Amino acid sequence: MSAVAPRIRDLTEAQFHATYGCDRFAATVLGNRLEYVLEHICQRLLACAFSPLLRDFYDFAATITGPPQIGYPTPVVSKSFMAFTGTMTESVRNTIEEYGPENLQPGDVIIGNDPYRIGTHVNDVLFCRPIFHDGRLAAFVTLKAHQLDIGGSVPGGFSVTKTSSYENGLVLSPRALVKAGVPQRETWSLIIDNARFAPVLVRDMQTICDCLDLGEALIQTSLTRYGYDALLGAMRYVCDADAERMTTALARIPDGQWKGEALVDCDGLDDKEEFPVRCTITKRGERIEIDLSGTARQARTSINGTFLDVKATVGVALKFMFDPNGRFTSGMYRSVDIVIPDGAICSALPPEGVVFAYGESTNALLLAMLQAMANAIGDDAVAGDVGSPFLHTARGVNADGSMWIAVGVAGGEAGAWGATRAGDADSYSKFYQANSIDTAIETSEADSPVVILRREYLTDTGGPGFNRGGASVLKDSTFMLPAAHNLITLRFKQPTGKGVLGGGDGGMGGVWLWHPQSGERYAARGTGPASYLVAVRVAGRLDKDSAQPSVTGEYHWFGREPEWPTAAGALWRYVTPGGGGWGDALSRDPERVKRDVRDGYVSIDGARRDYAVVVRGDPAQDPEGLIVDTAATQRLRAMRHG
Repeated sequence: MSAVAPRIRDLTEAQFHATYGCDRFAATVLGNRLEYVLEHICQRLLACAFSPLLRDFYDFAATITGPPQIGYPTPVVSKSFMAFTGTMTESVRNTIEEYGPENLQPGDVIIGNDPYRIGTHVNDVLFCRPIFHDGRLAAFVTLKAHQLDIGGSVPGGFSVTKTSSYENGLVLSPRALVKAGVPQRETWSLIIDNARFAPVLVRDMQTICDCLDLGEALIQTSLTRYGYDALLGAMRYVCDADAERMTTALARIPDGQWKGEALVDCDGLDDKEEFPVRCTITKRGERIEIDLSGTARQARTSINGTFLDVKATVGVALKFMFDPNGRFTSGMYRSVDIVIPDGAICSALPPEGVVFAYGESTNALLLAMLQAMANAIGDDAVAGDVGSPFLHTARGVNADGSMWIAVGVAGGEAGAWGATRAGDADSYSKFYQANSIDTAIETSEADSPVVILRREYLTDTGGPGFNRGGASVLKDSTFMLPAAHNLITLRFKQPTGKGVLGGGDGGMGGVWLWHPQSGERYAARGTGPASYLVAVRVAGRLDKDSAQPSVTGEYHWFGREPEWPTAAGALWRYVTPGGGGWGDALSRDPERVKRDVRDGYVSIDGARRDYAVVVRGDPAQDPEGLIVDTAATQRLRAMRHG
């Protein structure tokens, strides 16, 4: 019987130094220093990028990875787009191994973007900078950044009608963008010749290379001060500590097996085939297995993801549930086994299993995992969120003949989170795996011919609970020029904001379009029932009579129009799904319910219906004069409890 390895905290100073090549103080300083390096890299890219997706949306991530001789550990990831950082624990290894570590030189930048090699989609290009010290490969500083366009059949790429990877855009196998400090003209030309908006791409890629220069300079400072062995030891220490945190967290919950499922409504061909994402989670001792057997086959259009996206999602879900305060490193996966069937929607194979809108299946997996484990982890349970990016892309031609494009500014890109034991959920955040920035309205309107008319929360849409889920968000946008629109709305058939521990589900969502009336430049539309009756019902499960979201409504499929053309002045409305509630709504403090009524999250009728709280007064005319009818509330709650 083998001896159990001692915990890191139990190592003597001599044992620690022998294991990691430095003392505890140096390992801690270096671990924090690596995070500091990534913060500087990301801040520089945010400040200097040209594409709105980078400078305004934070659609990128950075990591530092160790060299091949210690197994490519990833001790630090940026506090940015989490779906990227999870894939980067493997994509750096895959890229460098294929390119050949022996071919690397100081000053190189190696790139790649193939989803089947590095995860996510072709617009997300991986930029790897090897760092040498005294002739030895010491680390890689890496950025994965979304490029505004990478070619393919649809400008910007955001379409779920593509049925083959050959329509998707330029695929870059691992190759040098910069070699020994010298830009490689053939690689730059390959990209420029195949991508739209080339002037923006060139400036962004130059900026990214500059950010990698900064990262190398900062890491070289640490190498000079602490030495090669200490840096590599600190990388291993940070990953080992994270692995310990995860095994310790897993050991605290009882062994068992749990199942979860979430639904991707359909693909881009028709609405007849649904795509459930299923997981079976088995926990034994300090190990956990996530088995995706039974998940739907790969879709016929570009809503698929890859096995690397699954790995990233599993990591995010486990951190949410078991170690929300710990670092995200490659070490966390040591106690985790993932079983993924080939050719599933989240592990697609080329060329028919085309990958672009990978976030649809992966966030469905994340929500399925949260639901599966909710009762097992008790108070640490996390309710469901908005469920999807709900991306809207519009494009057209300016008066001077130049093309404009607006990505992620007129759809449902920000919405509700689910409640936790920490409190009520936020109502205006990116979906769980994004952690990116919401583009400022002024910036969106300056970059493209869009006017943002309304963004507001909807009453009675946050999942009821001891802690309330985030509210649905209503967003109205109008375009001042003729445009073609591509929508990705694949999570409307079922509530995505599932409640936990007795909490209620969040509200349903939908999309509507008002074409301009004769001579109308643009006009706001009301939010009352009559307004919806004259709108085009684009997407969502909508009531047959009122055209508003309903769990029993008729399903409307956005893909019946592969592309939605509009004249100048058309208005789009998105209502995002609400977040799930946490805990029994009948145990929520009536004073908290009264505040929700005052603030517009809950109506007086909703307070009575969902929380058994009787609120008296007029929230519109006298919000501070509201009172709780304590006696009536006690009687109503007693009746509800039976």
